[in-house]
Amino acid sequence: MCIVVQRITQFFFGSNVEYARKNATICPMSTRAIATSTLWQLASQVAMAALSILTVKFVAIGLSKELAGNYNSAYGYLQMFGILADFGLYAVAVREVSKATNREKVLGTLIVIRLMILVLSLALALALVWLLPMWQGTPLPLGVTIAALVPFFTLLAGIVRTVFQVNYKMHYVFVAEVTQRIVTVSLISLFILSGVRGSTDLHVYHLFLFVGGVGAFILFFISLFCGNRIMKIRPHFQYALLKTLLRSAAPYGIAFLCMALYRQFDVTMIALLRPDYELQNAYYGFVVRMTDMGFLIPTFLLNSILPVLSERDSNGEDTQSLLGKTFLTLLLFGAIAFLFSALWSRPLVQLLTTDSYLSTPQRPGSDTALRLMSIPLLLNSVVLYSFYVLLTKHKWKQLACTLLVGAVCSLGLNSILIPLYGFVGAATTSIMTHGILSILLLPQSLRAMPIRIATYQVRSLLFFLCILAAGLWLYKPLLTGEISTLIGLASMTVLMGSAVVGTKLKGALM
Repeated sequence: MCIVVQRITQFFFGSNVEYARKNATICPMSTRAIATSTLWQLASQVAMAALSILTVKFVAIGLSKELAGNYNSAYGYLQMFGILADFGLYAVAVREVSKATNREKVLGTLIVIRLMILVLSLALALALVWLLPMWQGTPLPLGVTIAALVPFFTLLAGIVRTVFQVNYKMHYVFVAEVTQRIVTVSLISLFILSGVRGSTDLHVYHLFLFVGGVGAFILFFISLFCGNRIMKIRPHFQYALLKTLLRSAAPYGIAFLCMALYRQFDVTMIALLRPDYELQNAYYGFVVRMTDMGFLIPTFLLNSILPVLSERDSNGEDTQSLLGKTFLTLLLFGAIAFLFSALWSRPLVQLLTTDSYLSTPQRPGSDTALRLMSIPLLLNSVVLYSFYVLLTKHKWKQLACTLLVGAVCSLGLNSILIPLYGFVGAATTSIMTHGILSILLLPQSLRAMPIRIATYQVRSLLFFLCILAAGLWLYKPLLTGEISTLIGLASMTVLMGSAVVGTKLKGALM
């Protein structure tokens, strides 16, 4: 464990760990704490990803395609309002609570803000879903109402998570998140074990959604219980402080809202624009949930590096090498997700859903969607890197304007392509939007904070990706069922580990 922590510490702070001793604000203990905190976050996401795979599989087995489409549509619709309710408060909370002299007062005010925005956002979501005429008489309105428990308790738990982040106690987050997923998977598995298969019963659909709410409540309860052991967590209202925090959160809220519009609104647009939205979102919705992890993992890396990057930049220290390593590491994650999704789309969908979701000569299926979404998974690395760099330099206006361009392009293209091509149109729009944003944002980030990348680093990365691509291509004919796909994933994990050593990639990026 100590060796792993040391390696991650070296990545965050450069190969010279003496930096921690030279910088009075980052002592060796805090350096070790940051690295350990990051490990807990990564461990939590890996465990949650594995358990989410089981949830996706059980939902695909337990519900008919039509109800599975409504299930995915309900959560897809609420994602937009959940991001609106988040309003960038978590990023502001970590910064403000960590530097506050009275942390309990600041956190209590943030809880009040979160509750206010959360209630307003979800109330708007429920009002729209019940009033829009195209959804009246469908299972969606009641489904969204039940599913609203998930963003409500998850976002409340998210603001409590600040306590663990600033105190480097992220193992509590691991316990809370993994327990939540275990409970959710276990409850849904009871339906599968009792013989539920392809059910058209609305009661089963409602219970599946309610199980998600039970899991979210457990996440909030454990977070609140553990957080109170570290800091007194109580709502606190102080108008002047509330106004200041809202003003600080606004740039993040605008930027994240624009990002949500181009990345997560397509499921809702399918539900709005297609009469066959249930089937369309059955095929597409599961893929969106699969790719969410590919979008999230780079975010956790950047969340860990951001404090160090900001610290070095404010002290006038050289950040070019750190930024170069960060950029290449993000490209590495994106390229791995791209290769697996592009080359193994059919066996992965077969593993995570059922054969009925695969493409046929008559219609595209979830594997088609996954293959198309492989490109945004790669381009997202560039967009996300630029996003964090511009926020670090407080260039939120030009960031928000650029993301607004992406949101407008996404909405316009989706309104044209979804009625014609369904989820294939939505995936195509995602490719085009991510491409436009990559072209617009990367030059801005490079001007704001230049990077330094050595030739040997690029060479190591390219060699590694060539080895992985060859392994995936050669192994692909052997993937004839779920067991062979699991064996293949294990084999590719071993191959990647060997390739890291053989190409000296670890030395190039650490």
